[in-house]
Amino acid sequence: TMAGTPYELYAYATTIAEVEVDTSTGRIDVVKVVSAHDVGKTVNLSNVEGQIEGGVVQGQGMVLYEEIEVDKGVIQNPTFAKYLIPTAMDVPEIYPIAVESEGDAGPFGAKGVGEPALIASIPAIIAAVEDAVGVSFNKVPITPTDVLRELSKKEEK
Repeated sequence: TMAGTPYELYAYATTIAEVEVDTSTGRIDVVKVVSAHDVGKTVNLSNVEGQIEGGVVQGQGMVLYEEIEVDKGVIQNPTFAKYLIPTAMDVPEIYPIAVESEGDAGPFGAKGVGEPALIASIPAIIAAVEDAVGVSFNKVPITPTDVLRELSKKEEK
């Protein structure tokens, strides 16, 4: 009927990422991320910042590392030894910013922040990589092999 409100609360976020790309190896390092989120009322700032930081790192993993490899219907990387995720050594400087707004629909006026932090970090990191190397990518993860292949295509043009 198209009547009613599909969501009681909307959470807004913006994220900016700084990356370094080694054009000789294709290695991508996320150096710094600033991520600001409309959190409604901040009930516990430390927890909010932790949610933002966790979302950023999860997005980093999706963009740069995480890929399920399947051969003839069998997953080839079923353990964390082969399915890569960011480690503590990969985590960039993260500057989480909690922006408060009015509203009473959420508990104590708070809004969810975990998923928006993940969602906002993915395009921010992709855009930073694309800006750094001057080519576009249409898949994730963006691997060093992908970077080298796209740079080679760029040089051929």
